[in-house]
Parts: sequence; C-alpha cells; structure tokens
Amino acid sequence: MLCMKRFKQMSVHAIFIGIGLFANVALAQDSAKANAIAESKIRNIDGVAAVVNTGYVTRKEIDDRIAALKKQGVKLPEDGTVRKTILDRLILEKIQLQNAEQEGVAVSNKELDKIIGDVAAKNKLSVAEFKAKVIASGTTFERYKQLLRDDVMITRYREREVEGKLKISDAEIDNFIAERTRAIAGAGAQRSAPAAKGEPEEIDVAQIFIPVDPAAGAGTQAEAKKKADALLKDARGDVDFLQLGAMAAKDNPKIKFQELGYRTPDRLPQLFYEAIRNTGGGQVANTVVKSPAGYHVLKVLDRRAAGASAPPQQAAAPDAGSPTPQNIPITQTLSRHILLRSRAGLSDQDAERRLQGYRDQVRAKTADFAELAKKYSEDGSAPNGGELGWMSPGDLVPEFEQAMNRLQIGEVSNPVKTEFGWHLIQVLERREGQLTVEKQRQFARAAIRERKFDQAYQEWMRELRDNATVKILNVEDEASSAPR
Repeated sequence: MLCMKRFKQMSVHAIFIGIGLFANVALAQDSAKANAIAESKIRNIDGVAAVVNTGYVTRKEIDDRIAALKKQGVKLPEDGTVRKTILDRLILEKIQLQNAEQEGVAVSNKELDKIIGDVAAKNKLSVAEFKAKVIASGTTFERYKQLLRDDVMITRYREREVEGKLKISDAEIDNFIAERTRAIAGAGAQRSAPAAKGEPEEIDVAQIFIPVDPAAGAGTQAEAKKKADALLKDARGDVDFLQLGAMAAKDNPKIKFQELGYRTPDRLPQLFYEAIRNTGGGQVANTVVKSPAGYHVLKVLDRRAAGASAPPQQAAAPDAGSPTPQNIPITQTLSRHILLRSRAGLSDQDAERRLQGYRDQVRAKTADFAELAKKYSEDGSAPNGGELGWMSPGDLVPEFEQAMNRLQIGEVSNPVKTEFGWHLIQVLERREGQLTVEKQRQFARAAIRERKFDQAYQEWMRELRDNATVKILNVEDEASSAPR
C-alpha cells in the first residue's frame, strides 16, 4: 500500500568511467627540473589529472562524468569551472574508497549480484535484459559492476563513519517535541516577549534546504527552484514546518530540514537574516532564498530579547501540570485514489491522459470513482474502491499528501505523479485525530538525526580532504587533447 512505503531506495548512478593506464615514474631526482620532467611524463602518457594518496584521478574520468551529465540533459556552465568542480568531487570519492578498503569494507560477489537483481527488477527488466541495456549504453558489464561495487562500499563506509556514530538522547527528543508542540498549537501559543526597539534580539529560524550542485545547468536549477516555491506555498498553510520538511526529505533524501535554534542576527547567514529581517514569529519568509549551495525555504519560529528564556509553552506540553507526555491534535484525511503504475509501454503522457478521462467522467457524474478504481487502479486498494483509510500527516509520500490537502471534501484532483506512478485522488472526509506520543518521538528522532547528520557529514568530508595527500596535475585538458 502507498502509505506503507517507508524504505529509502538506493539510487545507482551508472556513470561509465574509463581509466587510463598509470605507469610508475621514478621521482628520485633531486633537481626541480627532473621533477618537472617526471610530472610531464605523467601528463603525457597517463592522462592523470590528480594524484590522490597512492591512487589517481584521470582526465578521462572527468570527461566521462561530464558526458554523463550532458546525457542526462544537464546544461553545464561555460565559465570554465565545471572540470575543477567535478575533479574535486572525484577526489573525495577516491579518498572515501581508499579509506573504505583500508578499513575492510567490502561487497561480496553474492551481495553484488543481489543488488543488480534488485536494480533490474526496479526497472522491470530481467538481469539478462538489464545487462544488455548496460552494454548498449557503451560500456562493459564488468565495468558497470565495478562502479556499482565502489558506490556501495562508499555508502557503507559513510554510514559507519557518520550515521553510525550519531547519538540522540531522550532529553534531545523531549526538547524537540516541546518546541514542536508550540508550533503545532499555532497562533494561540504564547511567544517570547519581543526585544525592545534598539535592543539585541535572538531569532529561532527553521529551514528546508533543496541543494543544487554549483555545476548544474539551468534546467536543474529551475527544477530545484520550482520545488522550493511549492514548499514555500505549502509552508504558508496550516502545517508544521519541520514535518513538511520531513515529508519532502522522504521523497528526496538530498533535501534537508533543520531548526537552527535561537541566534543573534550576526550568527545567522547574512542571506537568511536579510530574508527574515521583518518577518514575525510563526511566519514564513516572503520568498525563497538562493545561495551558492541551493535554495532555502525559511520560517521564523520565534523572536525574543537576547538572553531571555523561553516562555512556559515552549518548554512544556499543552498540559503543563501533567508529567505524562500528551498526544497532539491533528487533522486526518480519508481519501481514495486510482493508480497507474510507471512501467514500460506506458508514457507519462498516456497515463495523464487516461486519468484526465476518468476525472472528467466523475465530474460529469457519468461514472463512479470507486467503480473506476476497482476496474482500472493498479494499487492494492483497488478492491476497496481505491480507499486508503484514515491518514495522518506524514503517512503518505509528499506529492500525494500535498495534492490531497488542497482538495475539498468530494473534490477530485488533477493527475498527480509520485514515485509509484500517476494518481487520481478524491477526498471523502476529514476528522480531528491525535498524533500519538510514539509517533511524535519517531518524528523527533528522525528530524534531530537529519540535523546532526548534515553537520557531521560536512565536518567528516573536510577532515578526509585535509588528511589526504593530493597533488593536482592537469585538470583543464580533455583526455584526448594535448597537454598544456
């Protein structure tokens, strides 16, 4: 069932990279001239762009990564920075792979075969068909397997070194829930006393961050901006901001959400402060903020005089006199849908056109939604007329939930695309429910982990790079061109 989809799916980027031969060059000469000659030999014979510890990155690897991006339709910048950006990324990948091998991280042939089988099944292909597709793309299947093995090793190493070492205490969870209780309580919740005019203040800001690679083209930038604008629009509604971020991150793990905590203006990024300078507590910034790293949707959770303590409602559940954690009121929705799954032979245009036809029939009252769902829906809910049961915020994938929340009772949506395929949605009823203490703690733990992981991952990557021995030789030339 759609709402039971909980697992992160491994995304395998089959970027087919060729590596030139690397011949050992004697570096025992004492003079600078001899070193220059040796370096020239590396460039001429081997096409090496950078030496990384005991390994190397070739210019051919950079070329292949650029070709793969172009094949995906990414418009690359023409300011001459793309090769350096990609080289930096390849260097970090090489360092992680070297460290993983030294630490004994490995992927057996049996594990690799299973992963390939899962990838083939996800693409609705047999292993033989998938293998033929890989070869038709212009590489060997053995090369693809090696790149896949490297990708899995790096992922496992990162999980062990970063995610596996994150610790979250019960006190952190309790504090997070107390903060969210204030946010969900809405306008009726007491906020901190604002700073007097001219006095220093502290601002509690939360963000949803959609990262974009600096080397990404205009199409990728526009897509990220569109996603950020949609999240900004949703954030203006009656939703919990960080829960909205959690929903977006479920759909795309690259999206980050975090509460920055109380900070004086000088401790906030200048771009952030300019965007929320005149934004009151509980309000969302008027526009999406663009930074070199991507797009940021911001909300001011609270503003207070510098050094002031949080109001009682910030530090306690709604029933402050009770030692027992309280359930939080939420709105639950009863809906049904018709699903056309993504598959070979069914284009997006065809799926959308079919669902528009069903929608028009329901709106014209020439067909019943439930009967259409029983006949045409490709979801397990089809025998029940497409009914999904009572859903709480966060139970469904973000695109589906956001479209559903915009509907009035009885209204039928336009076709909506998610990772499962194309949907037609109808809202049947809404009711007030409760977010249980257990679910609050699950959400709090995930949000805190997301916040801590982002910081820990960046620090870990900087440490890896600082501790590695890297010598950049020739990044500007393509592998097929003469060295400069």
